[in-house]
Amino acid sequence: MDLLITGATIVTCDDERRILDDTAIAISGNRIAAIGDATTLEQDYPAHERIDGRGLAVLPGFINAHTHTVLTALRGTVEDWDGEIIYRYMSPVSYTMSDHERAVMASLGCLEAIRSGTTTLVDPFRHVPSYAGAMADTGMRLWLSESCADIDTRKIRFGEYGIDEAFGRVFLERTQELIETWHGARNGRVSCQVAAHAPDNCSPAMLGKIMELARRHGLTRTCHLAQSTGEIAAVKAAHGLTPAGYLDREGFLGPDLTCAHWTFCTREDIGLLAERGVHMAHNPAPSSRKGPHRVLIGPIRDAGVNIAFGTDNMTEDMFQAMKIGMIVHRAGYGREQEGGLDPQPQGVLDMVTRNGALTVGAQAEIGSIDVGKKADITLLDLNQPAMRPILRLTSNIVNYAHPGIVQSVIVDGEFVMRDRKVLTIDEPALLAEAQAVTEAVWRRMLAANGDIAPPKGEMPFLDA
Repeated sequence: MDLLITGATIVTCDDERRILDDTAIAISGNRIAAIGDATTLEQDYPAHERIDGRGLAVLPGFINAHTHTVLTALRGTVEDWDGEIIYRYMSPVSYTMSDHERAVMASLGCLEAIRSGTTTLVDPFRHVPSYAGAMADTGMRLWLSESCADIDTRKIRFGEYGIDEAFGRVFLERTQELIETWHGARNGRVSCQVAAHAPDNCSPAMLGKIMELARRHGLTRTCHLAQSTGEIAAVKAAHGLTPAGYLDREGFLGPDLTCAHWTFCTREDIGLLAERGVHMAHNPAPSSRKGPHRVLIGPIRDAGVNIAFGTDNMTEDMFQAMKIGMIVHRAGYGREQEGGLDPQPQGVLDMVTRNGALTVGAQAEIGSIDVGKKADITLLDLNQPAMRPILRLTSNIVNYAHPGIVQSVIVDGEFVMRDRKVLTIDEPALLAEAQAVTEAVWRRMLAANGDIAPPKGEMPFLDA
C-alpha cells in the first residue's frame, strides 16, 4: 500500500522518544518511507493515497509479548474463582476443543487485539498448527510456537508428574510442522519460536530437544516461569531447585529466551536471569485480578532486565495491560524516584512497543516509527472525551486510552482496520460463532471431567 498521512501527531517511540506534531508519514509497500513536513512529502510522493491525520496520533502498533488467544473461551470465569486454574481449566478446555473451535476462539482473540491497537501477537500454546492459518488470515503479525511438554499436562491436576516420551514427541512433531509450514509465511508476517511449556512439565531431555530445535532453525525461545506455587513445589520436589535454577542447570537460560510471569521468582532467581540476559514477558493484569501482584518487579527492573508486556489470557486489551502495569510497577518499587514516580508513561509505552520487539529479536523491523521499518502502525482518535484535554499525550494514552479510540490499524503496510471497521474478519459472524463454540466446549468439558465444576448458578447456559 502507498499511503501518505498528513497533519498527525507521531509518537515515535524511537531512540529519542520524539513526539512530532503536525507531521506527515509516508508508507510505501510495507515500509515506512519518510517522516517529515507535509508539503515536502506531498511533492515527494504525489501518487500516494492521502489521509488527513489532523486529530490523529500515529503510534507503532502494540506488541503483545505473551498471550494465548484460544483461552478467550475462559473469559469471565476463572478470573473470579479460587484454586488452581492452569491445569484444572486451561489445559482441559484446550484439549476439549476441535481444530475448528480453536480456530474460532483464536480468531476472536485476534479481532479483540486489532480493535485494541495491537499489530503483533506472540502466542505459544497447544495444537497451534491447527489454527495458525486462521490467525494469519486476520492480517496480524505473529510469532507462534507449540508449547512443548513431556509430562502430561492433563494429569498434573491429579498429582501425576511421570515423564511420558510419547506425549512429548507429539509436541516436538507439531513444532517441526509449525516451523516448516509457517515460519516466514505471508511475506514474513508469520514467524515461529520454540517453546517449553513450563519447568514443571518439561524433563531435562525435553529441554535439550527444545534447545536443539531452536539452534537448528535459528529461532528465539519462550517459556512460562514461576507462574504458580504449584510449579515451584513440583520443581523443588523433582530437582531440588527453583524453576530458574533448574533451567539454568540445564543450560536453558540465555539472551534468546523470553520467560513469562516470574511471579514467584526469588531475588536470587532474578539476579541469575538478569545475568543470563533473559527477557521478561510481564503479564500484569491476570494475577492482579485476584489481588496485589506478587512479582518482585522493582528488583527485576533494577537488575536491568528487558521487560515487555503481554495480556496472557482471557483478553487481548493492551490498554488494560498498560494501566494495570503502571500500577504494578510503581507499587513494586514502593518509593518515589528522583524527579517523580517511576516508571513514567513513556517507559510503559516502551514495554508494549520497542521492548516487545526486542524479545523476539525484531527490534530492527518493528517497535518504533522509524524510516525503513515495517509499516505496523496504530492510529488513535484524539478527539475523544477520554483523550482531552491533552497536556502530556503519552500520559493520556497510558492512563486513559481504551480500545474505543483506536481509529485504524495497519500491519505490514495494509489496513486490517480502517475507520473502525475491521477489514479481515466478518465480525458479527465471528462473535456469534464464538459464543456458540464456547458454550458447546464448556458443556463437553464438564461432561468429560467429573472433577471440574464451576460455582453453582454462575453459568446459566449449562442448565438450559
